[in-house]
Amino acid sequence: MKGRIVISMALALALVLGGMFLVSHDLEGATKMTLNVDRVKKAPTGLDDPVWQKARAVQIPFEGKEKFENKKATVTTKAIHTGDSIYFLFKWKDPTLSVTKGAWKYDGTKWVHQKGNEDRISLLFEIDRINKFATKGCAVVCHVPEGAPNAKDGKFGTTSAAEKGDLWHWKAARSDPAGFADDTWVTVISEKKGGRKSDAGGGGDKKNMTEDKSKPMYQLAPGKKLGKNGVLLADDAVAITNYSAFQPGDMLTYRMPKMPAGSRSDIRAVSHYRNGSWTVMLSRKLDTGNDDDVAFNPRKSYSFAMALFDDSGDEDSYDSEVMTLRFSR
Repeated sequence: MKGRIVISMALALALVLGGMFLVSHDLEGATKMTLNVDRVKKAPTGLDDPVWQKARAVQIPFEGKEKFENKKATVTTKAIHTGDSIYFLFKWKDPTLSVTKGAWKYDGTKWVHQKGNEDRISLLFEIDRINKFATKGCAVVCHVPEGAPNAKDGKFGTTSAAEKGDLWHWKAARSDPAGFADDTWVTVISEKKGGRKSDAGGGGDKKNMTEDKSKPMYQLAPGKKLGKNGVLLADDAVAITNYSAFQPGDMLTYRMPKMPAGSRSDIRAVSHYRNGSWTVMLSRKLDTGNDDDVAFNPRKSYSFAMALFDDSGDEDSYDSEVMTLRFSR
């Protein structure tokens, strides 16, 4: 990944991740900013629940990388838990709503993919200790680890199978319209692929295109409604039988979110985009009982970092410093 470096700072190590956030079980090294996870009696029912007013906010600074180099961003972050589940609330300014992810547009003679990606936020936690993670953070998984097989083609993963991470990935176009963040995990880079794997169960998204990739294959089924921000969900799609019914300027979703199941459905997401800002709430059981998820223990503290994607791919992001996640007692 071109241009990725680890920036040394006085009290913390900044993480460079093509858009991933990292969390570690053991706190090592310099003092870090702290995000307190306050204990509450009742879970928040939404983004504006009064319980969030009681949670302590941290203004987390971000440094742009690649095409965002020399730019900065800030995410207002809060965290609470009920003793059973954990909830994160993120708010950041973003002047453009980006949810197209290559949407199709009919120009009167042919279908054309539109420019545009999506807004995202992601977190990565250790499940089993990742070597040098606590001190070097994302650099040890973002870059191909030394000695990993297929180092030329691998792009994300650990050096050994004994190292394992839990990756949360909120995607404005591909997961949020279904009400979830994509739940995946990180392991050793294999002989043929990178080390990022999907959690057990269904999920992800489905590409809306014909076999020859020249046009969309699906449209909204009768009696169904488009999802958030006009996104077509895979469960609400039906095969197109009459292309002549489309008019110039008509658009269709390309990456259709699928409803997740099993372990991949652990992370719930609620969001809105208003007045040039995203507000996103992610929630999950402290301990899901799944071996592809980190089990949070309120008696422990964790290291973590954050990153944003603004209508961008993995190589372009805003990254935060390493921080401490501490449960209030």
